Amino acid sequence: MIRTILAAALVSAAAVPAAAQHDHSHNAAPAAPDYAAALAAAHRSEANRARDEYRHPAETLAFFGLTPGMTVVEVAPGGGWYTEVLAPILSGHGKLYAAHGIPEASEYAAKSLAGYQAKLASDPIYKVVDVTKFGKGHYDGLAPAGSADMVLTFRNVHNWYMGDFAGDAFKAFYKALKPGGVLGVVEHRLPEDRPDEAMKSSGYMKRSTIVALAEAAGFKLAGESDVNANPKDSADWPKGVWTLPPNFREGDETRAKYSAIGESDRMTLKFVKPAS
Repeated sequence: MIRTILAAALVSAAAVPAAAQHDHSHNAAPAAPDYAAALAAAHRSEANRARDEYRHPAETLAFFGLTPGMTVVEVAPGGGWYTEVLAPILSGHGKLYAAHGIPEASEYAAKSLAGYQAKLASDPIYKVVDVTKFGKGHYDGLAPAGSADMVLTFRNVHNWYMGDFAGDAFKAFYKALKPGGVLGVVEHRLPEDRPDEAMKSSGYMKRSTIVALAEAAGFKLAGESDVNANPKDSADWPKGVWTLPPNFREGDETRAKYSAIGESDRMTLKFVKPAS
């Protein structure tokens, strides 16, 4: 299995699609993101800062090769945890499409989108963000075809798999990317020796399944990192991945037990759309 360390990721960050070097303003984009400034910025909530130790945003985005001049699509941004980090990095030089859910799909989807839009309205740093739509049966609206240097999704593939549209989702990501563009995926990891049926209810996904989905859409696996790995997570909890922080589905009685384990074991996979 390919193992890519952070140092290699930082070197490879320069190897981005040529179009990603396009200057979106009158000033040239910085060569590398200022992760320290982005993570310390005042617009980030304290609750979200507390999760940095589990999500490793700087290391994860460096591994994927993010640069400030890129056009990026964040698929299913939820409440905007990663948007808080991406927006200041891309502001003034790049572009961020936030492919949120379809509000007509459910009351939950409508409330989630409304909450996200309220967040964007709360600080001018989010002017770099354009909200688009993505969901089952809605695959063409996440970004203009061939416009993105990078597509990112964090802990979402299990939802699409359970909803029976994961294959279509990966095809949509491929369509949105420029040749040479990067697809970055972080997902809860299910051990390969577990039954496939577990992916339909546990919130965990097999690495082999995600790689197969990506390759079926045309992507090539370019690397993977253990930056978001957690060996304490056995991935066999009573209420699936939601047993662990931050959900604590079993309630307060077992909170201390699961807090000691931490958030889930996650794979971090980097795919590339072939240049030709």
